[in-house]
Amino acid sequence: MTIFQFPNDFKWGTATAAYQIEGAAREGGRGPSIWDTFSHTPGRVFNGDNGDVACDSYHRYEEDVELMKELGINTYRFSISWSRIIPDGDGEINQEGLDYYHRFVDKLLEAGIEPFCTLYHWDLPQALQDVGGWENRRSIDAFVKFSEVMYREFNGKIRYWLTFNEPWCIAFLSNVIGVHAPGKQDLQAGLDVAHNLLVAHGKSVSKFREIGVDGKIGIAPNVAWAVPYSKNEADQGAADRNIQVFSDWFLDPIYKGSYPQSLYSWFEQSGHVPPIHEGDMEAIAQPIDHIGINYYAMSVNRFNPDGGYLQMEEVDMGLVKTDIGWPVESRGLYEVIHYLQKYGNIDIYITENGACINDDIVNGKVNDVRRISYLQQHIAQVHRVIQDGINLKGYMAWSLMDNFEWAEGYRMRFGLVHVDYRSLKRTPKESFYWYQNVVKNGWMETRKE
Repeated sequence: MTIFQFPNDFKWGTATAAYQIEGAAREGGRGPSIWDTFSHTPGRVFNGDNGDVACDSYHRYEEDVELMKELGINTYRFSISWSRIIPDGDGEINQEGLDYYHRFVDKLLEAGIEPFCTLYHWDLPQALQDVGGWENRRSIDAFVKFSEVMYREFNGKIRYWLTFNEPWCIAFLSNVIGVHAPGKQDLQAGLDVAHNLLVAHGKSVSKFREIGVDGKIGIAPNVAWAVPYSKNEADQGAADRNIQVFSDWFLDPIYKGSYPQSLYSWFEQSGHVPPIHEGDMEAIAQPIDHIGINYYAMSVNRFNPDGGYLQMEEVDMGLVKTDIGWPVESRGLYEVIHYLQKYGNIDIYITENGACINDDIVNGKVNDVRRISYLQQHIAQVHRVIQDGINLKGYMAWSLMDNFEWAEGYRMRFGLVHVDYRSLKRTPKESFYWYQNVVKNGWMETRKE
């Protein structure tokens, strides 16, 4: 038996996102977002699913906080619905939306749970998309206004902030590959979006400092770790590009004030470059306090000239996969965190990590042993990283509960809590009780069979 002991001040939590759990899409003064539009467009989301009701957490947040208390976590990462605060993106402020989040944050604080707030988790107000979305620099100013409202309103209540969740998804998955809202397939659009959201991030951080918010702020990229299929130079280049587009493309401008040269040149060869205006790189390169790491899987890559904008493909090496098809390899988490040390020994939080395991209720229980195995492997790597002297401060499992899984609709389940989407009944899974034990003890044990 091996015992993994964690620091006393380590933050244990779970994570969710507004559109995936809140529901109440047309209540409380909320305006439509790009995900309302996208999910109601035929053929975009599996089974025509949408987030109109989702887990109905807007109405059931007290029940959900009670579940968090039972779980024993001391931090909870959630996101704000921008269109619930400013329905048209940059116009009138909706007090009813602010009041909802005050009630929710107050309930967290009463339960002794630290709010960890993400300002933007993909749900741009549709009114801004109608005038170009993140391709239009108007969205930069609109985001800074939205973030300023939140900073002033919740200063003293929320101490941990993230500007953007998974910028690669916002830029490339949504505007180049086209799988997520708004569903474009245009490399230049993706580069425009990536750049503008980085400027919005930097200006939002500057506003945070200007106001003097009592707290810390950062960003949460979904990082990737990739290894080449062979020692062939082309395969190595494919793996390197895969790593860089997720982390370096967004973190180099923040920490170094410039884009990674090799990837910049790669895009430039195809006639596409980010739309850099005077002063942009200085605006982006504001010091931040922490980064969130969203990590799910490691990949093996090889060069393929027909393999999309990076000319690469993933090779199936026969690893165990989760039900969404992602291979389970926890070593990638360890490797990518060490890779990020090139930016300095910065404070890091694992802001998402979890497994899609679609086990259902049998005799009143969800015996999701494969999720427990996944979590155990990855939390062991978290411990290993801390032992190496890296400032890894917390771990947040994705997700608190099953929810609307974007383009996959409701067929993919990542939750520690099972949600019956007809009755909305919550049922803690066996992974919930396993994680509860880890959180309570502050340590994890593994046994060799």
